[in-house]
Amino acid sequence: MNLYYKDFSEYMREVFPGMKVQKLSIDAGFTCPNRDGSIGRGGCIYCNNASFTPGYCSPCDGVETQIKKGKEFFSRKYPEMKYLAYFQSYTNTFGRKANELIDIYRKAFESEDVVGVIIGTRPDCLPDDLLDNLADLNRIKPVIVEIGAETSSVETLRIINRNHSWTQVEDAVERLHKRGIRVGLHLIAGLPGEDGDDVLATVGKACSLPIESIKMHQLQIVKGTPLLEKWKSGEIKVKPFTLEDYLDLCVKIVKAVPHHICIERFLASSPPDMVVAPKWGLKNYQFTNLLMKRLVQEDCKPRLKI
Repeated sequence: MNLYYKDFSEYMREVFPGMKVQKLSIDAGFTCPNRDGSIGRGGCIYCNNASFTPGYCSPCDGVETQIKKGKEFFSRKYPEMKYLAYFQSYTNTFGRKANELIDIYRKAFESEDVVGVIIGTRPDCLPDDLLDNLADLNRIKPVIVEIGAETSSVETLRIINRNHSWTQVEDAVERLHKRGIRVGLHLIAGLPGEDGDDVLATVGKACSLPIESIKMHQLQIVKGTPLLEKWKSGEIKVKPFTLEDYLDLCVKIVKAVPHHICIERFLASSPPDMVVAPKWGLKNYQFTNLLMKRLVQEDCKPRLKI
């Protein structure tokens, strides 16, 4: 058990007691409303989907085949593992009717050793009829909805081409919570024009909502994105965090997040050859070790007595 904050492994033990659970990412062939012209074009300026999608994910394979390939990848080392089907790529509640979406999720639900699903989406793509259907599924196996919120700043949301508001984040979280569906928020530190205080302001607003988890990471400027071009041309000002400054910020985040809310992660880890800045060369566990040392140095109060 993490002494300073609830981490993802502890969260999963609460939801799936007695099980070892691994996420299996799925690309079900969705797009986003700010890509296809529904509300905008070009997508979020920092997004290159290839930078975070595992190699076994291809919408051409279908949901069942991707799950099978993912299980083959992990089961060699952990044959007793159970799985969460993670609909990760793009906006996984957009562009199809509720009954069509539920059919897609059911394919994952019915796969052997899959004990629940995580659905990544936007706050403006969660109509009530879909949420009612998700509530029905949630009574069979756990459903977690992960909302890309990114920041509470209206101006930053405009700059990064999100084309949704923080008010929509609040509304989506409340409607999911009302139906008993677990909610996580995805937040990014270091977006254009933002500093550590702005990040902490967003974290505070997020923690005031009925959520179960926060997934935080530093902004990475990666190849193949509008952000890289706008940054190189000087159109957008971004000051990537140094490792030391980001560790300092993460200590403040740990202090700010209530212990009942899980902090899933702090670090983005795109393929090194795609990352332009910041280039820290750390894996998640290495960063976590550094953070634990910093928390000890800062004399942070543990959740539990040692």
